[in-house]
Amino acid sequence: MRIIVHDSYEALSKWTAYYIAREISRFHPTPEKPFVFGVPAGQSPIGTYQQLISLNQEGSVSFRNVVAFGLNEYVGIPQDHPQSHHSVLWNNFFSQIDIPTDNVRLLDGNAPDLDKECDDFESEIKRLGGFHVFLGSIGPDGHIGFNEPGSSLSSRTRIETITRGARAANARWFGNDINKVPKTGLTLGVATIMDAQEVVMVISGFNKARALQQIVEAEVNHMWTVSMIQLHQYGMIVCDDEATMELKVGTVKYFKDIEKDNLALPEF
Repeated sequence: MRIIVHDSYEALSKWTAYYIAREISRFHPTPEKPFVFGVPAGQSPIGTYQQLISLNQEGSVSFRNVVAFGLNEYVGIPQDHPQSHHSVLWNNFFSQIDIPTDNVRLLDGNAPDLDKECDDFESEIKRLGGFHVFLGSIGPDGHIGFNEPGSSLSSRTRIETITRGARAANARWFGNDINKVPKTGLTLGVATIMDAQEVVMVISGFNKARALQQIVEAEVNHMWTVSMIQLHQYGMIVCDDEATMELKVGTVKYFKDIEKDNLALPEF
């Protein structure tokens, strides 16, 4: 597992965007052989999306032959609700790049048969050969998507209960009313995510420091679902200094030392 530590959120966002753009460019995607990209909603990846938008608009990278899958979606709120993951991803990313609408795959939290929706989503990922890169972010309790603490590490795309803690954390986006936050959602499973050829996690801020410490220095544990990245052959965490505050000094120095020559923006 690689850990790339930057001094700020802006720096980690730009580096991650350049890394992803380089991977897309090196893949040389075509309509017959698209690059398959997993993307989360949420706040942590917004900076990366903004940088990818800039790279796309200046002609440095194209998403015309990229197929993007969303990580999760609330059940029961309208697709055009400002806090649906559909709206968040379209407003903050897809609408500003050259990705074809038909190449965007998002879970439908209002599907008539939610189990079938999840099964079909999983099958479509497999049909395309799985993710080439999955971009992820985490909650303060180390969850990814709606894979809350206690989720099976072998889980697949499914319906999942959203914990009260997660709903309380998200209530700020719903008028500070926890009762307006959906209690269930659809989510890619932990195993689905970890099947990706590369997993890149962006983690920033002191409120994620305890989670990062558990993910890096503790054992793989279903109570910290992203800790599964320890077992990934090409797992990488891109974080800022604030997120490392709970790590041992020696751990931080170790990763800063071995990655010190890799902090420059990836070339593509």
